Amino acid sequence: MPLPTLKRSDEDEDHLFRLLRQLDVAPDASQRALAAALDISLGRLNAQLRAATDAGLIKLTDTDSTDKRKRVAYAITTRGASEKNRLTDRFLKRKFAEYDKIHAELTGTTSGFNPLKNRTNFMADTLAPIPELYVSYDSAQKLKMEAADLASHDLTPRQICDLELLMNGGFNPLKGFLSEEDYDGVVENMRLADGQLWPMPITLDVSEKEAETIEVGQDIALRDQEGVILATMTVTDKWTPNKAREAEKVFGADDSAHPAVNYLHNQAGNIYLGGPVTGIQQPVHYDFRARRDTPNELRAYFRKMGWRKVVAFQTRNPLHRAHQELTFRAAKEAQANLLIHPIVGLTKPGDIDHFTRVRCYEAVLDQYPASTTAMSLLNLAMRMAGPREAVWHGLIRKNHGCTHFIVGRDHAGPGNNSQGEDFYGPYDAQDLFREHQEEMGIEMVDFKHMVYVQDRAQYEPADEIEDKENVTVLNISGTELRRRLAEGLEIPEWFSFPSVVEELRKSRPPRAQQGFTVFFTGFSGSGKSTIANALMVKLMEMGGRPVTLLDGDIVRKNLSSELGFSKEHRDLNIRRIGYVASEITKNGGIAICAPIAPYATTRRAVREDIEQFGAFIEVHVATSIEECERRDRKGLYKLAREGKIKEFTGISDPYDVPENAELVIETESVEVDNCAHQVILKLESMGLIKG
Repeated sequence: MPLPTLKRSDEDEDHLFRLLRQLDVAPDASQRALAAALDISLGRLNAQLRAATDAGLIKLTDTDSTDKRKRVAYAITTRGASEKNRLTDRFLKRKFAEYDKIHAELTGTTSGFNPLKNRTNFMADTLAPIPELYVSYDSAQKLKMEAADLASHDLTPRQICDLELLMNGGFNPLKGFLSEEDYDGVVENMRLADGQLWPMPITLDVSEKEAETIEVGQDIALRDQEGVILATMTVTDKWTPNKAREAEKVFGADDSAHPAVNYLHNQAGNIYLGGPVTGIQQPVHYDFRARRDTPNELRAYFRKMGWRKVVAFQTRNPLHRAHQELTFRAAKEAQANLLIHPIVGLTKPGDIDHFTRVRCYEAVLDQYPASTTAMSLLNLAMRMAGPREAVWHGLIRKNHGCTHFIVGRDHAGPGNNSQGEDFYGPYDAQDLFREHQEEMGIEMVDFKHMVYVQDRAQYEPADEIEDKENVTVLNISGTELRRRLAEGLEIPEWFSFPSVVEELRKSRPPRAQQGFTVFFTGFSGSGKSTIANALMVKLMEMGGRPVTLLDGDIVRKNLSSELGFSKEHRDLNIRRIGYVASEITKNGGIAICAPIAPYATTRRAVREDIEQFGAFIEVHVATSIEECERRDRKGLYKLAREGKIKEFTGISDPYDVPENAELVIETESVEVDNCAHQVILKLESMGLIKG
């Protein structure tokens, strides 16, 4: 049950501040002594104690005292401690203002004293190590031996990212995957059960089949995808979540156009496990090892460098000149050093791979003063949750020793929803961050939209250009940049650094040189295989790139011979086809796939796998079920009508008609050669082959 939020007057807040302060300095005092210290009656004290208890700021505990007046003690909760800090800041600010006013009346000048924006001592916070969940080396070796007898869970890539940040303190104050009570509090009001601010559910999802083998109270071993044990977990909770509610509350809508909602419903397990984690070893990273730092390693670096203030810049895109100017201005505004802290875990499907991005970051690092700027990689699995994600990112950067964080316009926004509109307002993330920044202990620096003013040959914030009508303002959007890369067009030096453009061109050559996948889908007998064969021959005739046909029947025979025709097995077969196609695409070849692929969610997953490396062209062969049944060379429809083939697409099992296919082909009364030519024309229009 979520804790109530109280609306208080200034007077009530002052009374609450004095109460929490007194309980903090004298937790064992009797009620009579407490009332005397606050100079209020016992009745008024009891009313204040009840209100604070109902709000979750204090909790009652029994004592062993024989004194009837001291049988109950009051202790401040974590939420109460946060509230006390907030009220302290507010109290000091008001008292400073009162003093400043009196000083001005007496002297005619201001006092020169300024209330602190936050009572936190930034230097002390960045110096002090934060808790990690790792055991010592000797204990880890012992646990590894004992874990051989434990049930194991093989972590998904997202779960590995989460576990790493749990163990190294990046997700402090979490001590493991959320319990059901913590999960409910986070989903409903962004708070753990004890009242601490935490906006994102960090859960261990498993399949129903696996959950049946795990009991509450059991220890399990958490392993990476190669079987290496990373941690053990004591399962304290096991429950079936309301995923629709989680989507609505956390992501703002139960809309599968949101990548995290799609993951929630179509990839995550249906059962959640919660419980504390004991870290044995961190996941092994073979790439950019010198750039990966734990929170405590970064804190030690800041301490060594004497950096009192650090502003973090998060990015999942390459750095261009506008970003450089933005980060310079942010560091100057905050009077802080700069940490470039890019995400190298899971980002938005379709983003540039992190290997390319890190090479781009390294290419521009020499544009920054070495003594004022550092770069470190963050292995975080993003959720693209907009406002909540911004708060989450702020807490993570606070744990890494940062004092300021740049929050951009539409921070961590996933793009458009099913209605073609943005999921979040452009400044929703900044508003939510600003609302909680005092409690978080990290300050927000607003992201400025930087544009290039040609007349002055410099970047300036778009909303600060007063003579817009008299100057030439230039900008290149992300879409335009991708178009220029795809078509091999010039990217001006005022927009990006030549070294960055060079790295981008290595991984993103012109489209006519990239690999791609043509994915045919339609009913059995619709003509997919025939058109795919004709297309393959036409592409081989053109030459230039290897062409591979992954026909449904051929794949069934050579790659999936052991699979049946249940929904689970048909999905697995399509995912195998998608995996092979993604490898072909990644290596510059052309993959032509021609399965039935009846389920939209599976086709979307294959698209996301392939679009990491090249274009995905979905072709719906929209032959009617009546025409397919009339053709029925193999007699399959007849057997399905007789009930001899179960779960047959179009007869006893559904087919999800593609809603946004790149091309729709009608095959009735149309020659095969013409159908294949339609695909060729589409590929030419997309720049994937030269006319």
